[in-house]
Amino acid sequence: MVYDSSRNNPLQAVSVISTSGAGTVTNADGVYEIMVSETDSIWFSYLNKPTMKFPIAKIANTLQFDISLQVNVPTLKEVKIKLKNYKFDSTQNRIDYAKIFNYQKPGLKTTTPQYGAAAGFDVNEIINMFRFKRNRSMASFQKRLLLEEQDKFIDYRFSKALVRRLTLLTGNELDSFMRVFRPSFMFTKFAGDYDFHLYIKESFDRYKKGLRPLPFLKDEEEE
Repeated sequence: MVYDSSRNNPLQAVSVISTSGAGTVTNADGVYEIMVSETDSIWFSYLNKPTMKFPIAKIANTLQFDISLQVNVPTLKEVKIKLKNYKFDSTQNRIDYAKIFNYQKPGLKTTTPQYGAAAGFDVNEIINMFRFKRNRSMASFQKRLLLEEQDKFIDYRFSKALVRRLTLLTGNELDSFMRVFRPSFMFTKFAGDYDFHLYIKESFDRYKKGLRPLPFLKDEEEE
């Protein structure tokens, strides 16, 4: 085997060459195997840096000729992967799109100037009332963001891990069940854990019988 200078990390892709012309490279575990004769010598080359030649006749055990090269293998620091946090992601999304989430259809709003002047209408709001294209675009974007937020909340509660645990479904059957019996946002939002788990179990019974979801649990758009 071939190691780096620490003798802890095996080196891959090290060239091993004999004077008779045979050659090989080390695998991912630093292991190599090469056919040689007693009159041969072998040497190693890594990153175009060859070592001295080692006569086979002077190697005590040719079946376990381990060597370490003066090469340091950089190792990455430990990386910890955190699961997605729905609440954190949702809050961040609200911050990123605060202007859209807080959008309200323009209307006449009065302003009260300082120094006792008479109250009047907000000129900017009057202008915005006639910016129809902008208003439609803002309202449409706001609706899309709200729907995406609702979908993510349903994904968060109606997760594959939970459904798999309660139904033991896997693969295509799991995907099919989750698609057909996906609950509405309102039910997902207000149902407690017991009722939500009960819904999944009862839906699974309907799924096995080839029945469709109950109508009152479907989204308004589906109705």
